[in-house]
Amino acid sequence: MSEEMNKISDEALEQVSGGRIREIDNPDAPYANIRSTPGMESRIMFRMYNGEKVDTTGLVVNRDGLDWYEIYLDNDVMGWVAGCLIGY
Repeated sequence: MSEEMNKISDEALEQVSGGRIREIDNPDAPYANIRSTPGMESRIMFRMYNGEKVDTTGLVVNRDGLDWYEIYLDNDVMGWVAGCLIGY
């Protein structure tokens, strides 16, 4: 695992820990894009709509000026969502 993958900001540590249920909360649209890897250029897997629950893994990566949170999805699939799009 790269050093960047292990770097978690102090703010992120206060807000998210593994297994915490959060919800999608995008102030600019009714949904958030769930991506295959952290970053704006990553493939969009699907959309989740405001109010839908997400289960974070605790892994946070800073890329493209955003903190990206790994989330559990159905059937043991993982995805990534920008931290600014999930409610605390």
